[in-house]
Amino acid sequence: MGISIDNWAHANAEKKIFLLRHGEIEKPREEKCFIGQIDLPLSPRGRAQAGFWRGQLAGIALSRIVCSDLSRCVETARIVAAENGAEVSTDAGLREIHLGQWDGMAFAEVQARWPDHFRERGRLIDGFRPPDGESFRDLQQRVASVFEKAVADTDGNLLMVTHAGVIRVLLCHLLGMPVSHLFRLDQDYAALNLIVRQSGGYRLHALNLTPDEER
Repeated sequence: MGISIDNWAHANAEKKIFLLRHGEIEKPREEKCFIGQIDLPLSPRGRAQAGFWRGQLAGIALSRIVCSDLSRCVETARIVAAENGAEVSTDAGLREIHLGQWDGMAFAEVQARWPDHFRERGRLIDGFRPPDGESFRDLQQRVASVFEKAVADTDGNLLMVTHAGVIRVLLCHLLGMPVSHLFRLDQDYAALNLIVRQSGGYRLHALNLTPDEER
């Protein structure tokens, strides 16, 4: 979905909330894994992706940048903020979904060890909790309150740097979509989304805008 960055800087006075997923990470293994709150750094490509948005957002008037306290988000936020000058603060409430005992494990390992739970997750994606973890409904409840407080506490435009799961459940919340539909919303590494706050609620202006689309 394309949108002119310059238009954002000169748009009307409505409050804008930018939701940015962190850049690409250094994956712990080659297989597809469950990645929740394990703390993984950005890859070199991830840092380059963040650098792209540093340039694109340098001219946007941001009152505040708030991010998850996991290092992949903190690093992304600091890179973006380098030319913007906005203050960066962290909030543990913006962490990715807590996957409990599954965090960092390969899908195949989880399926072999917890076959019934793995099938249940497929049937009840919104309400299923892995052992010692949280569900996407739990995640939505956690992050919605953090989001609303951050918006209320920020006079101008706000950038939130967080995770794919967090952004998906927030968009479901803001757009009135069932949480079970969260994976209908693509969120690539370093994807930028734009929400505009109006008197009647929120409107989505841009979804999953990536550095590759802008080049």
